[in-house]
Amino acid sequence: MSTHNVWTHKGTFLLAAVGSAVGLGNLWRFPYLTGENGGGAFILVYALTIFAVGIPILIAEIMLGRSSRRSPIMGMRFLTQTHHTSRAWESIGWLGAVSAFLILSFYSVIAGWAIHYTGLMFTGTMVDVDAAGVGESFDALLASPALLTLYHTLFIAASALIVGLGIHKGIEAGLRVLMPSLFVILLVVLGYGAIIGDLGAAAGFLFTFNLADLSLEGWLQAMGQSFFTLSLGMGAIMAYGAYMPGEASLTRTAFSIAVVDTAVAMVAGLAIFSLVFGAGLNPGEGPGLMFVTLPLAFAEMPGGALVGGAFFILVLGAAISSSISLIEPVAAFLVERFDLTRPQAVAVMVIASWALGLLTVLSFNLWAEGTLFHALFGRSAFDFIELLTNIFMPLGGLLIALFAGWALTLSEVMKEMHTNERWFRLWRFLVRFVAPAAVAFVFLRSIPQVEGYLIPAIGAVVIVGAFAAGRTFLADDRQEL
Repeated sequence: MSTHNVWTHKGTFLLAAVGSAVGLGNLWRFPYLTGENGGGAFILVYALTIFAVGIPILIAEIMLGRSSRRSPIMGMRFLTQTHHTSRAWESIGWLGAVSAFLILSFYSVIAGWAIHYTGLMFTGTMVDVDAAGVGESFDALLASPALLTLYHTLFIAASALIVGLGIHKGIEAGLRVLMPSLFVILLVVLGYGAIIGDLGAAAGFLFTFNLADLSLEGWLQAMGQSFFTLSLGMGAIMAYGAYMPGEASLTRTAFSIAVVDTAVAMVAGLAIFSLVFGAGLNPGEGPGLMFVTLPLAFAEMPGGALVGGAFFILVLGAAISSSISLIEPVAAFLVERFDLTRPQAVAVMVIASWALGLLTVLSFNLWAEGTLFHALFGRSAFDFIELLTNIFMPLGGLLIALFAGWALTLSEVMKEMHTNERWFRLWRFLVRFVAPAAVAFVFLRSIPQVEGYLIPAIGAVVIVGAFAAGRTFLADDRQEL
């Protein structure tokens, strides 16, 4: 049964998709990767892969959602039936839903840390605290299952409340307030960093073009970041696409999402590293940058407690905008498949994901080592769940590209895209050959056991892809069009 819900304004899908894309990775991962991998050289590779990989798959995923007007699971079932293709393609919907469920379980735990730090900042607890004190505070948070569970519960409950209110009163209304507010806070923090910190050093770290620092690993990280930053392969974009008005342009929307998402990451990088370098600190990757280095920078700067509190509200808002997109694919499926009310479906999804999240909570303390997960998989429960998502998401994205490029009928694709012939042919070439090959690299790289075979695999895929492209693409498309 189709949901029949449509965003009340064309721009709402853009807000929703940007909200899904803009998350914790924009604030701590992208800026660090850029600075450590040649600055402008990394950005150039990233921009090329966004164009050749991210945007084609983004268009394809939105298209699948809009053409089916259903949740990812039920939508793929509908599309396989109407296009008379194998039911195996339904795995796209299931991979997306499972990925969203798994990611929400640990994303909520990590995002919950921002609640703790918002309180520490606004109460002035971190003022004049030295490096040892900040590190001890973070370690104490991780060592407390009770605190982590409390913040995990508060965060996931807030996200569930927004989604539970519905498409229009919940998600749409929330995003219209949340996203503009986040952009304003980000600009305020950037202004503060420019005045108090070292904006020149931050710009040099991020934008100096140094090709010598861009290794093959850097290329692969740029490729992976271009895929993961757009929330591809986890059902969110397909679920949101189901509510997208039919007259909205897929191409313009996809490019707008990519540009805004990248711009937010750039501005965040300038804001964060101007504070880090202004305080004479070293940049670091991951949670350490967000929850150790930055609080230390705020502690040493005038007005840092107030601006730091605002910054962690920004972190919370970005995380919530992403988490509601993780809830929606599964909740929409439960509504359609089992005829649950939206609050009931959201409750089922969130409670199950919350319970799974307790494994992540315990991975930072009581189950940090010596558990069954370590014995079986050589890693903590959190690391294992994260590994699964790093496999499922690229695999889902790969299948989306192949399904849209090869299984969908030409007339259906042209009807949804309603674009000029030149761009359509280029998009089809990218989604058929370039994007699948690139995502295959990301997929192979996510599996530690095959990392040593990555280069031969890349060579083989490129050779096979080039041969296939030369043999079939130009001739077939000329006949079809």
